[in-house]
Amino acid sequence: MNIYKTIIILTISLVAITKTTAQSITPSKKLLYKEIDGDSLYLHVFEPKTTKKPTAAIVFFFGGGWTGGNPKQFYQQSKYLASRGMLAISAEYRIKSTHGTTPFDCVEDGKSAIRWVREHAEELNINPNKIVSAGGSAGGHVALCTALIDGHENSNENSTISSLPNAVVGYNPVFDTTDKGYGSKKVVGRETEISPCHQVKKNMPPMLLFHGKKDTTVPFENAVRFNTLMKSAGNECELVPFENVGHGFFNGSFFSPKKGDTFFNATMYDTDVFLEKLGYIKGCPSIKK
Repeated sequence: MNIYKTIIILTISLVAITKTTAQSITPSKKLLYKEIDGDSLYLHVFEPKTTKKPTAAIVFFFGGGWTGGNPKQFYQQSKYLASRGMLAISAEYRIKSTHGTTPFDCVEDGKSAIRWVREHAEELNINPNKIVSAGGSAGGHVALCTALIDGHENSNENSTISSLPNAVVGYNPVFDTTDKGYGSKKVVGRETEISPCHQVKKNMPPMLLFHGKKDTTVPFENAVRFNTLMKSAGNECELVPFENVGHGFFNGSFFSPKKGDTFFNATMYDTDVFLEKLGYIKGCPSIKK
């Protein structure tokens, strides 16, 4: 066998091993959190190592314009944060392509997920006062809305259990659902009802936001404006801008194999630091920025 054939075989083997490794990210279990109109919605749970002391929890919501997408988008992030000692969840919620729903239904499901996690804190072994809502794009919008939007609660749930998260992390989320942002045609006549920029108020949970300056789906101006509004209202909010990147830049190699992990590492490093400052995890990040 000549050296060229050897190199080709080794390369193919390495690719196969890498692919197998990337596809091996799976949740510890799936838990039913909501049944509505004949649909069942599940939480894809990544458990930390066994611990007697309750941990913090984070619930991720995937992107897809409230129309598509799936929880696998945040499997890599969930696996990492579980390795850092948090209960990490990638949540299902209703989307138009599958359930014929609207963005308003997505917001309701986001609130239902946060409420269910808090209501089942004891069996999940989490601290009900350390629940983070997170997500990307439309899922980031859902995460923001769990903190910002009044109403849009499911009437069949226990309203004495709060659906308000204790912190929020947004990865290029939708900030403005009017014609100045994204999604106005999907909320016609109700453009500001679930528009984060139009619903900012005092006493919001601390937020960490990531956004690409070349985002043509959700203008960077929206992120700057929302950050300014939050701070003007006296809230803790940090915007981390990324040069020369567009929408969805934060995805890791598991969900977007061609992208690699450069921006996944950068965003998760800062997410880790943010959560450590809040006292939700301990120690230094286990990845390099």
